[in-house]
Amino acid sequence: MSEADAVERVDEPGTVDSLAADLRALGVERGDTLLVHSSLSSLGWVAGGPQAVVDALQTVLTDDGTLVMPTHTGQYTDPSVWENPPVPDDWVEVIGESMPPFRPDVTPTRGMGAVPECFRNYPGVVRSEHPTVSFAAWGAAAEEIVGGHELDYGLGDGSPLARVYDRGGDVLLLGVGHGNNTSLHLAEHRADFEKTRTRERAPLLRDGERVVVEYDDIEVETDDFEAVGEAFERQRGATEGPVAAATATLLDQPALVDFAEDWFESNR
Repeated sequence: MSEADAVERVDEPGTVDSLAADLRALGVERGDTLLVHSSLSSLGWVAGGPQAVVDALQTVLTDDGTLVMPTHTGQYTDPSVWENPPVPDDWVEVIGESMPPFRPDVTPTRGMGAVPECFRNYPGVVRSEHPTVSFAAWGAAAEEIVGGHELDYGLGDGSPLARVYDRGGDVLLLGVGHGNNTSLHLAEHRADFEKTRTRERAPLLRDGERVVVEYDDIEVETDDFEAVGEAFERQRGATEGPVAAATATLLDQPALVDFAEDWFESNR
């Protein structure tokens, strides 16, 4: 979406104050633990762009709350399976040997959108050290949530997703659908159905040296995420409302994960 399109979508610009008011009306409260997935373009034109969105979220949550966002880095997956775009076979070894090590303070997100890319650079934000599925957090429980992110099964029980679950957190889908809802991956890991196990490798920085680490994971799917999310909303409920020009959905994360775990066992 062009900036001109964003202007056309709204009668007046979004601001930190107007976004904060919309978030409060939706049900976001001071002290919440909030896992946010977002699309900046869905909001229409916002004065300050992604910075205004982050400022508004922090304003509503305050230092007593905790703001969490996925800061994934698909460029650290196996290049032999890349599809968007694929790379020539003779590039794969070169990429694997030359990719700079993942560094939480430096490495940019890929395909996550403008808001988490902005958020990861904010003062006081800490980021987990997983090379492909890191999360960033700010606020009272930031270190608790992103610290100790296990390499094996990085969206499973050793992940920040599970720590949000333990704290009874909420998920905010800000102009995006359940296809972007990373909490469903936690349910996917917990559910009892046949999974394809994989062995992954990526470079990290350890004691100032580039070290290639290997770790276990599963092949994740998202094709049915919209279906399970819609089923949850029909049967258990969620809060939906406007934030600027976007439709936003606020969900209880533990309830969603528990529901999706059962749904996956019955439908996969």
